[in-house]
Amino acid sequence: MPTKRVTMQDIADACGLSRNTVSKAFNGRGAVPQGTRDLILRKAAELGYGAPAEAPPPAAAGGGSIALITSQMPRDFHFGTIFMPSFTDQISRSGYTLKIFEISPEELKQKKLPPHFSPDQISGMVGIEMFDPAYLKMICSLGLPTVMVDGPAHAFAEPIPCDFVTMENVSGIVSVVRRLCEKGARRVGFMGDKEHCASFFERWVGYTSALNILGLPVDEKICLLMPDGSPVDDPEWMIGQLDRMPVLPDAFACVNDYQAIHLMNALRKKGLRVPEDVMVAGFDGTSQAALVDPPLSTVRIPSTEMGRMAADLLLYRIHSPEMPYVWIRVRTEPVWRRSTRD
Repeated sequence: MPTKRVTMQDIADACGLSRNTVSKAFNGRGAVPQGTRDLILRKAAELGYGAPAEAPPPAAAGGGSIALITSQMPRDFHFGTIFMPSFTDQISRSGYTLKIFEISPEELKQKKLPPHFSPDQISGMVGIEMFDPAYLKMICSLGLPTVMVDGPAHAFAEPIPCDFVTMENVSGIVSVVRRLCEKGARRVGFMGDKEHCASFFERWVGYTSALNILGLPVDEKICLLMPDGSPVDDPEWMIGQLDRMPVLPDAFACVNDYQAIHLMNALRKKGLRVPEDVMVAGFDGTSQAALVDPPLSTVRIPSTEMGRMAADLLLYRIHSPEMPYVWIRVRTEPVWRRSTRD
């Protein structure tokens, strides 16, 4: 009777590891801890896998490629423009190079990798602006060490099997709403797509929680909850959104500085003064927030430090693939300026 051929997947299942880790142990690509490699070779021998008589030496620490996957490269007004240089610097110090893969809308829809993406040539991945749960599950099924920056809107309800690094969102927005009310606001609106990503949803949670704490109503009729990607940079379009409100709020808490700055522009074109008529606060702590008139109150994300943390976590995951998944939240800090009467 013919015997079933033993595969790398059989070894991976027997060891409780990913097939990619087993493959690296045999082909010498990427870094596999010596203890893990010994376990794989032992189990391969037990199962009768046709491995070479003399296995390759363990890979040196570093010296591989890290893939950055994104559905949209971070640009101005995005904390990622500060995150990426520090992340790249940190992995470079460990001997890795960064390869960037921008996922097209069609690839995202079809759950396909870019044609030039070769998992066997990648030691680990970092994802930014990747919020499709099904696509993330597909990416994680590759078995590569993976760190995601932020995540899908409801990531906490259905955890993705990888590590996450994100910023603290709830307390930052609670601080903003409290401050707006201390400065005289009784109707506080929210601006942003709360279903876009985890950080935006958590900022919505912080907004509603703060109003509940303060005994104020949550009224979506004075919120701008348009889908992310709406033309908020078009002042006439924004004025149209404001004109549809039954009454303007005294203040807005916005999901990021980009939307807050364009909201202030629309309010001015509508003949309103910021902060005298309507106060506005953002989130992210971009350099542009300090340069607009009036300077924008915001919640600063320590983006440089987040980049280093994400790199350190990914490097640790590469060397310790069996450790439990980690979710790091980095503390944010409110910065008060004249847009909130400070």
